[in-house]
Amino acid sequence: MRRNKQEPELKIVSHRGASGHRPEHTLASYELGARFGGDFMEIDLVATADGTLVARHEPEIGDTTDVAERPEFADRHATRTIDGREYTGWFVHDFTLDEIKTLRATERIPDVRPDNASHDGDYEIPTLQEIVDLAGRMTKELGRRVGIYPETKHPAYHTGLGLDLEPPLLAALLDNGLTGPEPELPVFLQSFESESLRRLVDAGLPRVFLMGTEEHWKPYLTPEGLAGVAEFAEAVGPAKDLVIPRDEDDTLSEPTSLVEDAHAAGLVVHPWTFRSENRFLPADLRSGGAPDDFGGFAAEYEAFFAAGVDGVFTDHSRHAFLAREIYLEGE
Repeated sequence: MRRNKQEPELKIVSHRGASGHRPEHTLASYELGARFGGDFMEIDLVATADGTLVARHEPEIGDTTDVAERPEFADRHATRTIDGREYTGWFVHDFTLDEIKTLRATERIPDVRPDNASHDGDYEIPTLQEIVDLAGRMTKELGRRVGIYPETKHPAYHTGLGLDLEPPLLAALLDNGLTGPEPELPVFLQSFESESLRRLVDAGLPRVFLMGTEEHWKPYLTPEGLAGVAEFAEAVGPAKDLVIPRDEDDTLSEPTSLVEDAHAAGLVVHPWTFRSENRFLPADLRSGGAPDDFGGFAAEYEAFFAAGVDGVFTDHSRHAFLAREIYLEGE
């Protein structure tokens, strides 16, 4: 049976918006992701010095804003250690919201996405509230609910600065009618840190435990580990290689048991991150063109849909939408 087209079971999560087409974490990127068929706007949240939540990939913003070109902020240049890794640059938490609003977004990977880089300087850094407002407007305009999918980014690090991410996130959700079993818009809450998800339990919303491919994630990938995750989350967001790894020749292998095991534990599965450029695709799905040309992305989505995932994080929402349409028509 064809799934409900209004809110299909296979979710398309616009990763930092339509970040394959506009600089990530901008209102333009989020709007385009919704227009391209995305069900959710995925948001990495960090805090300003005065405690406002804004959307940036990391606390360090030298690669995603024009701050390095702003002489008035030269004295903010610093080196910080975040979760054991040293970063040098400019950090959101050293700026007030008013100061952040004077900056303009830039493309994080300009060599890969030069068309995005042509928009450098066009867009502000959005707040969480501005993105929530946009999701509401797009819901009305498109005639279908467009949700939000916020991530607490390095929450323990922020706590060490006295800038807890969870209280302002919970307050924003409550103020916008986005808590409880029937929120105004669909919401998933995500984090790589289990303690942050535990602190978000009062929202009454599905929580997603993000997992990478590094060795320390392995204990979570067993049936027993996933059962433990189900004590503080309702979903997992694994790196996609944990669902379908690649062979030595960089082609897709057979699916692991992760989806089946997660479902057995009562967990939804939303892997990350799907990208359509050749350089990111399995070797046998590349087009033969330049590394940054689009390849056979639909076949990759089909393999993961067939493996039973419940949704995908994607930089190219339109491609995921079309691949989903093709896949569901064939069911």
